[in-house]
Amino acid sequence: MKILSTVCFFSLLLLAPTYCTAQKKFSISTEILKDKIKGGWAGQTIGVTYGAPVEFRFLGTMINDYQKLEWYDGLLKKSMINSPGIYDDLYMDITFVEVFDKEGLDALVSSHANAFANAGYMLWHANQAARYNILNGITTPQSGHWLNNPHADCIDYQIESDFAGLMSPAMPNTASEISKKIGHIMNYGDGWYGGVYVGAMYALAFTSRDINYIVSEALKTVPANTTFNQCISDVIHWHKLYPNDWKRTWFEIQKKWTDDIGCPEGVFAPFNIDAKVNAAYVVLGLLYGKGDFGKSIEIAARAGQDADCNPSTVAGILGAMLGYDKIPAYWKMGLKEIEDMDFKYTHTSLNKVYEMSYKHAIENIKRNGGAVTGDKIVIEAQQPKAVEREQSFTDLIPIDKKWIGKALDHEYEFEFTGDAFVIAGECRPKKGTADKEGINYVANVELYIDGRLNELIKLPVSYTLRRHEIAWKYQLENAKHTVKLKLLNPDSGYECLLSSLLIYSKNR
Repeated sequence: MKILSTVCFFSLLLLAPTYCTAQKKFSISTEILKDKIKGGWAGQTIGVTYGAPVEFRFLGTMINDYQKLEWYDGLLKKSMINSPGIYDDLYMDITFVEVFDKEGLDALVSSHANAFANAGYMLWHANQAARYNILNGITTPQSGHWLNNPHADCIDYQIESDFAGLMSPAMPNTASEISKKIGHIMNYGDGWYGGVYVGAMYALAFTSRDINYIVSEALKTVPANTTFNQCISDVIHWHKLYPNDWKRTWFEIQKKWTDDIGCPEGVFAPFNIDAKVNAAYVVLGLLYGKGDFGKSIEIAARAGQDADCNPSTVAGILGAMLGYDKIPAYWKMGLKEIEDMDFKYTHTSLNKVYEMSYKHAIENIKRNGGAVTGDKIVIEAQQPKAVEREQSFTDLIPIDKKWIGKALDHEYEFEFTGDAFVIAGECRPKKGTADKEGINYVANVELYIDGRLNELIKLPVSYTLRRHEIAWKYQLENAKHTVKLKLLNPDSGYECLLSSLLIYSKNR
């Protein structure tokens, strides 16, 4: 048994969490640990409910001060009952928590991947692309890799990584190890770094009430020579230059970091679901909110784009920092009414996830050198270390997006000059055909590039099983290419709509 210093020993006699620098020990009572974990989950729920009405309604612009963002007693219950789909931040997290609870902390990453791929909820962007990959034989980590997933840099794991930090108090590197496995199911590069960073901020929120410290220290988990780190470092720098003007920093973010090159919907468009940009809005809220719960989530929401997920992340981190009991009563109005309601698509309520997450945290603490004695916990606190470097969509320069707007009746052929392309579209019922989940038609399409069969593509009509894009190919020779799509099994009740063509080239 390790001997604690006198200072650390006496800190265990107190309820307040204490960090012992010399021996890298962090002590906390069971009561406070439970309270902070509860605060993290409750905060997420509050934040996403608050921002949901303005999610992706403000693209490339902030929400003006004169527009009221509502919060009132009863909104949480109303949203849980009438708009359960807004809680994807929560039920995606909970999917992984439920796997850990069923199979233990050593649950295989394939268990996590299969659980989310076969869940009943609808998915978008990196999540849906990964679901399709997994269900069609492309397993993790390739399911999240940018060559197989045009949404690899999107926000998906960033909004789902809260659980990793909440089960790793004072252990940011342990949170990163969890994220390395689960985050690569659906993301790569900046998309993965968003989750690594958020998990580290949660882990450090257990040890400090200094927002600047949490934001800056957590960034050490992301390699410095990455665009994600550079973007967040810029926000920290701009905050120092303009400490009382979050809007000035918002404009700086817009000028430098909003050129999306990956997500097909975000290229040549104001829409931006890129992880680093939305993480910049999270940091914007945290730094300029200065620990004030309401001010912080309001700034994160008013920054626009993913205006429910970003305040959800902010509120979750602040909830873990402050603890459930110290979240202002105004923001907990109606919370007790919903804490026993299971989130849709799960068997888990807030009250259940509070307990599950605490149990996983205790197990994680013990297996990482910590100890629990009665109601006192000692954690082997970790100094954040950078994970490995990876970047998506390297050397890709978008040069054009063309509208197609045609159904693939039998064959469709086009030429382009460049080194990559993405064809957006969907397989869907024709007018007059019942449009419902469970439709089992799957279009089989052959993709030919320069006369050679490149891929046999399956395009399910079912929305939960769909392929997010029709076809794509990166890393071609930068030259003139001919692409042909050939529909093998046309059906009079369905159509494969080709909506747009995105072209990349090193030569503008």
